[in-house]
Amino acid sequence: MLACFDIGGSLMKAAFASAPNAIELSGSLPTPVNDFSAFSAAIAALIGGSTNPIKGVAISTTGVVDPSTGLMTCANIPCIHGRPLAADLSKALGLPVFIANDADCFALAEALEGAGRGHRNVFGIILGTGVGGGLVFDGKIVTGAGGYAGEWGHGTALQTSAGIPRVSIPHFSCGCGRSGCVDTVGGARGMERLFKALTGNVATSFDIIQSWQTGKTDASRVIDIYLDLVSTVLALALNITGATVVPVGGGLSNSADLISALDERVRSKMLYKSPTPLLVPAQLTVNPAFIGAALLGFQELERV
Repeated sequence: MLACFDIGGSLMKAAFASAPNAIELSGSLPTPVNDFSAFSAAIAALIGGSTNPIKGVAISTTGVVDPSTGLMTCANIPCIHGRPLAADLSKALGLPVFIANDADCFALAEALEGAGRGHRNVFGIILGTGVGGGLVFDGKIVTGAGGYAGEWGHGTALQTSAGIPRVSIPHFSCGCGRSGCVDTVGGARGMERLFKALTGNVATSFDIIQSWQTGKTDASRVIDIYLDLVSTVLALALNITGATVVPVGGGLSNSADLISALDERVRSKMLYKSPTPLLVPAQLTVNPAFIGAALLGFQELERV
């Protein structure tokens, strides 16, 4: 039995898994963001709800794990930032601990249990509040230097399509410390940021998409530019990785029209001219973080 966690800046949610597709939710607690002793104690308390022996702990979390050092980079949970989290939690809990970024866990879940089944090379992306991604090859998460493989959201978004009239778009500041990243324009907040910059008006991403679907001029122009910015970076990522399917999760993936339009724009910019869609809706819309964490945990337990 594995104890699995989905940890964000507000909540740590727990589940127990006897297999990746056999997951039982077990509860949640507020995430202690500033006190590591409280952080590890909360995890121990949630593990304590199991009536079966726990062989290990698998965690899907915000932030990035450096595979060479084990150190976390996690701005919104300061008590784990810069810490060898797996090693420290393993010492506190007396159990092996395996940790991966939440987008990586999403990609692993989709690759093995969702829309990526049957594909060797899967690039899972999240278009939610912001932009995330993870790369899975031969059923394993690709981490890369610093643990940043798959982080296409922090490539600079440059408008290059000849068919789009040149417009002045601010290089919005990004949480990574740079500016102009696709993360600043590609998620729901980014779409809203673009809409305000280009029209002077405020609207939710839901309303922008709805207005685009009904043919309203302002929204149509903004979505056209949005598609150009996002597809440029994503097409480059797919040229480099050679992924043959791109499961899409996050709130914006609920718009089939938007994902279809983005898929067409991406394929038009790629070297490989896929005759079928590459971007597809994620299939695991319930508990993908737990499924991904469980898959990671069972893989690692088998390896060690």
